[in-house]
Amino acid sequence: MAAKNRAELIRRYFAAYQAGERDVVAAVLTHDFSFTSPYDDAIDAATYFERCWPKSPVFRSMAIERICEDYDAAFVLYRCETLDGKTFRNTELHLFTGDRLRAVEVYFGAAYRDGAFVPLPQST
Repeated sequence: MAAKNRAELIRRYFAAYQAGERDVVAAVLTHDFSFTSPYDDAIDAATYFERCWPKSPVFRSMAIERICEDYDAAFVLYRCETLDGKTFRNTELHLFTGDRLRAVEVYFGAAYRDGAFVPLPQST
C-alpha cells in the first residue's frame, strides 16, 4: 500500500477498510499504532482490529469528502451509508511517521435515516 502522498495513503486505507482487506491496512501501521474514538482510548492495533474491524460488510458506501494535509498529519471528512440505510459523517485525524500510519483519532458526526436527523441518546 505504498503511497506517493498521504492523501493517496488515506484513500487506500478507506478502500481497504470497506473491502475488508485487513492485511493491506495492517501493513501500513507503525508498531506503536493507536486508535482513539469516543469509545476507544488509544487502543493498540490488535485491539483495533478486534473491536473496530467489521467481520462482515457493514457499509453500502464510504465517500471521502475532504482531506486536509498538514506536515505529519491529515484530517479526513467522510460520509458513510450503512447497509440498513443509516448515513453519517465523521472526521478523523490521521498521524503519520513517514509513509506509515501511527495513529487515528475519530470524531463522530451526526447520523441520518431517510434524510432525517437521528439524535444520539442523552448520556446521564
